[in-house]
Amino acid sequence: MRTYNTPSLWQKDKDHFFHPYTNFQKFAKEGSVIFTEGDRHFIKDSDGRSYLDGIAGLWCVNIGHGQKAIADCMAEHALKLAYYNTFEDASSAPAAELSAKLAEIAPGSLNHVFFGTGGSIANDTAIKIVHYYFNQLGRPNKKKVLSRELAYHGSTYLAHALTGISSTHMSFDLPLDMVHYLSAPYPYRRPEGMSEEAFCDFLIQELEDTILQLGPENVACFIAEPILGAGGVIVPPAGYHKRSWEVCRKYEVLYISDEVVTAFGRIGHMISSESVFEIQPDILVLAKGLSSGYVPLGATVISDQIYEVVSQPKPDNPYFTHGFTYSGHALSCAVGLKNIEILEQDRFCEHVQEWGPYFEQSLQKLEHLPIVGEVRGSHYMLSIEMVSDRATKLAFPDEVAIAKRVYYHCKDRGLIIRPIGSLNVLSPPLTYDKAAIDETVQVLEQSIRATMDDLLREGLWKA
Repeated sequence: MRTYNTPSLWQKDKDHFFHPYTNFQKFAKEGSVIFTEGDRHFIKDSDGRSYLDGIAGLWCVNIGHGQKAIADCMAEHALKLAYYNTFEDASSAPAAELSAKLAEIAPGSLNHVFFGTGGSIANDTAIKIVHYYFNQLGRPNKKKVLSRELAYHGSTYLAHALTGISSTHMSFDLPLDMVHYLSAPYPYRRPEGMSEEAFCDFLIQELEDTILQLGPENVACFIAEPILGAGGVIVPPAGYHKRSWEVCRKYEVLYISDEVVTAFGRIGHMISSESVFEIQPDILVLAKGLSSGYVPLGATVISDQIYEVVSQPKPDNPYFTHGFTYSGHALSCAVGLKNIEILEQDRFCEHVQEWGPYFEQSLQKLEHLPIVGEVRGSHYMLSIEMVSDRATKLAFPDEVAIAKRVYYHCKDRGLIIRPIGSLNVLSPPLTYDKAAIDETVQVLEQSIRATMDDLLREGLWKA
């Protein structure tokens, strides 16, 4: 077993690695934990301590850590052909095979795949294709994008603007005038006295009213995660997605389904748009579970209708001038294919369908704790929302850092979860079994109770 010089690694990381989403106040004092090994749903740090990985790296490692078949696939293709560009008249066998496989598993006429290196780039590509499509149709005013408050669609320049988490926009000059944000479909925070059915009616009416206010001739597309991920693991009201899709079809607004998180088994299906939510999107966005995080890989899958328009040569310039050095990266596509093969052969979707309800029901038992407002989500995509008063749903002040407190107690007990504001998010590898679920729930209960004790001692909460 390899040993690591943790202090040296910690210092190098602190001095030289510019981390994404860094809290510089905290990082300056504490730096980062250095993780070095993984096996199924366990990870180890540089000191050899083992943890349950309750977040699959970052919603990613669906097939689990340490899959030898993936390592062998990477080695084989690194020796055979790791990379060659795919511009115009060049391709690779893995890119062709993975494109066909994604067309096979995607719903409806989603038969054409544009590859990138992750979800942000895939969403950027989706919007660029939508705008190009309407330009080709001679409708250049159709450019406005509808997104939602608390939506997360990435952090590249355009994808960050699609993201409706307003706190992340601070001090960045983003093209926000292009994007209009609808209310988050957040049943737990719906107006007091409004039923969930009435809340759904309100959301659909808001969508239609916004399209009419902006002018259907100006609205290009609506982008939506089936379940909002980083914004709070928010499951919209029943029927919301299908009704939204129908409104979009009525006004010729293209529907983009961002399944970066929900695809490849996380909620029990390879693709959830049609299977779970009864919609046929015009564009499907994939990443994360597409490669289970083993390599950076994303895909924008477009319909026959869109492809027929954007693939027509322009008289003044026959080229479609969008793409990346690593579009259709041969080794990455080979890993994506192997990953899907493992998901199918090892019946991961069936495993999640079997154990997801048990995970949900077990976690919901924590709702008896006084600071747990709601446990929500679906299958292996779950969240706990903390509140200071359950009756009024009053949130803790930001300075209390309630989710971080629970996170640190969990980490001390050997469980990694994800703290976001007042939320603790769980999205483990799909290898999670009954033992892992039971241990996770037990550690969470202990950690929430320990957090309540801390708050009482510090005078920050009254039981």
